[in-house]
This record gives sequence, C-alpha cells and structure tokens, in this order.
Amino acid sequence: MHGKSVVLRSSGTLTAAELACRVSEKDETRKESFNAEWKDLSITSRPEEGCSHSEVDHHRKETYQQQQEAWAIVQRSPWGILRLGLLGEPLVSYHLPLPIFTPVKLSTKAERELTPTPSESESLPVTGVCPDKKPVFEITKELPLVVQPTCPDFKKAGLRRSLSRSMSQEAQRG
Repeated sequence: MHGKSVVLRSSGTLTAAELACRVSEKDETRKESFNAEWKDLSITSRPEEGCSHSEVDHHRKETYQQQQEAWAIVQRSPWGILRLGLLGEPLVSYHLPLPIFTPVKLSTKAERELTPTPSESESLPVTGVCPDKKPVFEITKELPLVVQPTCPDFKKAGLRRSLSRSMSQEAQRG
C-alpha cells in the first residue's frame, strides 16, 4: 500500500498536507485483481476564531500581531466513513448512508432467465406480485445501523451582528 503525498509550505511553515492511499492486489491463480485509490488524510491550518492578539506602540511606532492557528483534519475511507476534527481533539465519525436496494445481479447471457413459456406464465399468480418478494423490514434488518451525523453549528462564534440599515430602521420602529 502506497500513495501520493502533497505538502504545502508558505514562508517556510507548513500550511497543508494531503496523503493519498493506493491499494493494488493481483491473484494470478483466480485471474482477479483489485485496485483502489483515495485521498486519505488532509490537514490544513486555519486562523482560530477569537484567538488573535495585536499591540500598537505609537511612541516607538511598533506594531505586533499574533494569530493562533487551528489544524483541521479530514480523514476519508473507501468504506464510507468520514472523520472530521481538530488536531489534538477526538475526531467525529460520519457514516455515509447505505442503499436499501441493491443493483440487479450481473450474469452472462446464458445464465439469464428466459421469457417464461405460456404454461409457466399460467402457473404464476394473477396478482402480479413477484413470488420471491421480501417485505421491507426483512431487507432492512440485514443492514447495519445508519448513524445520523449531528448537525454542526457553522455560525461564527462570538461575533455580534452589526446594525445594518434595515436593522436600524426596525430598531427605530420598535
């Protein structure tokens, strides 16, 4: 297993990194092969909300600014699992939904069922219901539980809304 790695730097400091995975298997005896490639891990630095510091000294004409960084991690897998979080904190896992219905079984032309003869079609029930039809609860009980992600709050924390023109008019009206 190996993959492509990308590292981005700005002014000598690490700003982002991406790791990709590639899996390749061959079975010569069964004449089978499997190839998979995906972007596995992404790490990016972002300015952390509400964690900045700046000083201005007008006497000496000096300024000092500092902005804290947060390292965001996104990890993907080919099994439909997405993990998100910040470096140093536990990651939150999200499972992609599973389909209830599966595609039709693939087969060769010789293996496909032929159109039923008139005598076979008379033996089928008149209701038009498929003889091997399963109820939905039997299909869904075989599937693993789907974990619904919690809705993250995407609002900017700690910022007050500025009074725009329409809001100030509403405030004047009472």
